[in-house]
Formats: sequence, structure tokens, C-alpha cells
Amino acid sequence: MLYAGVVAWLSWGPVKNLVSSEQAMNTSFDRLHLVNTYGAFGSIDRERFELVFQGTDSAVADLMADWKDYEFKAKPTDPMRRPVIISPYHYRLDWAAWYPWHRIPGRNQWVPNFIWKLLHNDPGAVSLIARNPFPDAPPKYIRVLVYRYRFAPRDHPDGAWWVREREGTHIYPISKDSPQLQQIVRDAGWMREQPQ
Repeated sequence: MLYAGVVAWLSWGPVKNLVSSEQAMNTSFDRLHLVNTYGAFGSIDRERFELVFQGTDSAVADLMADWKDYEFKAKPTDPMRRPVIISPYHYRLDWAAWYPWHRIPGRNQWVPNFIWKLLHNDPGAVSLIARNPFPDAPPKYIRVLVYRYRFAPRDHPDGAWWVREREGTHIYPISKDSPQLQQIVRDAGWMREQPQ
């Protein structure tokens, strides 16, 4: 009972902060750091930028190639897909492919390894995504695009949850035969098998 009272008393500052329009995140409210606030951001934007991984088994990675999206477990890749509510589980790969990849230098150091594994249909990497568009054989090329997502209006004609607009290309088409990709993967110590 005494413990509950102390926690309730110490929680006054964090609760007051929680309802404030100027939230302080990752802040402690007592000298012993017993009760505090934690969070990645104080407010959620109504739009978000997403990395969208795509592959193709076309012989040439040009405008005529048939690019297919890799669907993540919680990211809004498909505009028709309803937002996912996941608690208490945290999809770290989905998080890494969203926030805040475009603002922090070096934030995407995991991307070449992930691309390398997708180009080999690595079972461990493929198990982290919701849908592999190349279940029988790995793609010949992978590219990573940047899309801006925002919630679709309720009266959207096709019932989409998201409206997405392409903002650019994060990584241009690359194959497992790319010397640059092989060098990056080798230098980082990620290459376990010889390139094929």
C-alpha cells in the first residue's frame, strides 16, 4: 500500500506532462529516476515517409520491369491495408524502415544486409516480412523507393486506408552481382556464403 502511494505521488509529474500540449519525452521527474516519460516523439504526424522495398525477376531493371512490393508485417506498404494495431509486440524491422531514416546519418546501415538477404531469399530475413512476392526463387534486382503516406479521406472511392505518393528513390536497382553491394556486405562481415 505504501509503495502504491509513493508511485501515485511520483506519477503526478509524468501524468501532467502526458496531457500537456508541450510534452517532454525521455524525461525523469524525480532524482532517483523511478517514474519518468519515454517516447520517440511527442506527437504523431498525419503523414509519414516510408521505405518501400521492391523486387523484380525481370532480366533488366528498367521502366518495363515488373516491380513487386515486399509487404511488411506492420508498415503501410499497400494503401488498401488497414493500419495494424500491435501491442505489446514491437516489429523492429518495420520501425527501422520508417522512423526517422531520412533524418539521422547512418540510420540505414542495416539496409545493404537486408537487400543482400532478400536477393538470396534468406529464410531468416523472409520470416520478418508479411509477404514475400518471390517465394519460389529470389528476385534478380531489389530497389528501395521513398513514399509519402497519409490517411485517405473516409469517402475515398476505392476504400483505401492510405494515399501514397512517390517521393523518390532511396536505393536504385541492385543485384547480388553488384561489386559495390558485395564489398559493403563483405566489409561489414555479413557475407557468409560466396556470391553466386
